[in-house]
Amino acid sequence: MTESTETTTPTELDLRGVLCPYNYVKTKLKLESMEAGQILSVIVDDGEPIRNVPRSIAEDGHTILKQEKVGNCFRVLIRKQG
Repeated sequence: MTESTETTTPTELDLRGVLCPYNYVKTKLKLESMEAGQILSVIVDDGEPIRNVPRSIAEDGHTILKQEKVGNCFRVLIRKQG
């Protein structure tokens, strides 16, 4: 698999209904199992999760590529840093 394919095919993590800080912890653990440059798509609820997860992940050094509202939740695309 080439690098461009790895970075454009996101792994998805659905954290709807998961409370803070567990949604951040689960996101962080998933990123730790991935290779640098791979993209993780995380689905979180509105409110605290969409405010805290992207901020905390960015503070960890990863890149937030996009945040988009999908129905009553949000999808956050994250590129793992190496």
